[in-house]
Amino acid sequence: MEITKDTLIGDILDIAPTTAPFFMEMGMHCLGCPASRGETIEEACMVHGVDADDLVQKLNAHIAQ
Repeated sequence: MEITKDTLIGDILDIAPTTAPFFMEMGMHCLGCPASRGETIEEACMVHGVDADDLVQKLNAHIAQ
């Protein structure tokens, strides 16, 4: 799976639960909430003031390992 800014956070967590710390690190502490799982990377980054391209790169690198 390649993650993009349009990928839903819930989909990422379902496929790669080990990515949760990346979201927690950016201040997204409500990962179990249905609303947060339905957000795209871009939406979540906008709310939390994080660079979406940087997070996408980190997540893809992590999943590739």
